Amino acid sequence: MGRLRVATRASTLARLQVAAVAAALDREVTEVVLSTLGDERTVDPIHTLDPRGARGGVFVAEVQAAVLDGRADIAVHSAKDLASTTAEGLVLAAVPRRADAADALVGARLRDLAAGARVGTGSVRRRAQLAWLRPDLTFGPLRGNIETRLDRPGSYGAVVVAAAALDRLGLSARVAERLDVAVVVPQAGQGALAVECRADDGATRRLLASVDDPDARRAVTAERAFLAALGAGCDSPVAAHATVDGSTVRLRASVASPDGRVLGTTEAEGVDPEALGAEVAGRLEAVGAWVLGPGALAPAGHG
Repeated sequence: MGRLRVATRASTLARLQVAAVAAALDREVTEVVLSTLGDERTVDPIHTLDPRGARGGVFVAEVQAAVLDGRADIAVHSAKDLASTTAEGLVLAAVPRRADAADALVGARLRDLAAGARVGTGSVRRRAQLAWLRPDLTFGPLRGNIETRLDRPGSYGAVVVAAAALDRLGLSARVAERLDVAVVVPQAGQGALAVECRADDGATRRLLASVDDPDARRAVTAERAFLAALGAGCDSPVAAHATVDGSTVRLRASVASPDGRVLGTTEAEGVDPEALGAEVAGRLEAVGAWVLGPGALAPAGHG
């Protein structure tokens, strides 16, 4: 095989993720840098954006298209940006070793925020879970790349971002608090990378298998299976986080009302990650229909 062509978004974080995969593969790569709908529409809340076509979420459709039409050999994504089912013609060929899946507060710890403090986040899930813990908090929008978001604590008591993003950017010192994943359940796939290639590209699939981490894959598989079974979209405040201990996968998941007044959480363990995801979704389906309304969990994929 020659030099690998890697489809990626243009952000510093996305390109660092490509570099990490290239280093793990011990291969030189050529970046195929693309702009996605989510990158172009930085004012609109993520949950209001419709993906272009049916290939994936607002941060992945254009990147996946480059692989499908032969402009690139592989695509590197944040696993949390992927739809809950893999796009036709592609395969999730590798989930490398996972980084910290937690959400992080920048600016102040949760317990140190003043009563009524304003928190910056563009995530429906984060708003709902933090409102459940601190009903006094108010929330404001937060979009853009990580560096842009970190410039905002002056207008907020704190902002919420993925801890893994800060770690990958060398900004761990900015973290005021890493929120316990058992208390603030992360987005499915958070902290993990996902490497896709064409399903019929056997040579590339074999190459990527060398950087696939079995535990990370099983955890992410359980989380994505939960989303797929629940039918949750990016405008639904749902969360899932799995851990692996030997042959056992433990999955914790939650569904909340958007205002955080109602929150349902459950946890289960099993050996088959896909069956476990479906089981946990079944437990929370009634809660989701109750707090979000009939049909609210219908859209496929998440943002």
